Amino acid sequence: MASIFTKIVNGEIPSAKVYEDDLTLAFLDINPASRGHTLVICKPELPSLLDLPPDLLAATTRTTQLVARALMAALEPDGFNILQNNGSAAGQVVFHYHVHIIPRWHSDRVLTPWRPGSASPSDLRDTAALIAAQVSKE
Repeated sequence: MASIFTKIVNGEIPSAKVYEDDLTLAFLDINPASRGHTLVICKPELPSLLDLPPDLLAATTRTTQLVARALMAALEPDGFNILQNNGSAAGQVVFHYHVHIIPRWHSDRVLTPWRPGSASPSDLRDTAALIAAQVSKE
């Protein structure tokens, strides 16, 4: 079954479009965290960052930057968050790759997707070594 985003791409569900090209689409989130909260999606229905080929990831990133610049000029927020979730444990609800651009103003309530913790230098070194070993296999 097609995701809600694929239905938007196909014109089956309306959206407040901000930008569209051959590979990407940007539209306002219907449940915004703030005024102007925009979603940037790749048009092919791929579930996560790990599923995108490099050219499609680059196209989605270019659109994210383009729309973020336009959003900053149009709404003049004090900043913005870029949020991208992969997997249900990370908060992903629609399994179609997308990036959130969330305008922020100094008067906003704090939006934090995690609580900062702490780690010892040895834990950091050990974890970095595990990840680096896998990076070298890619």
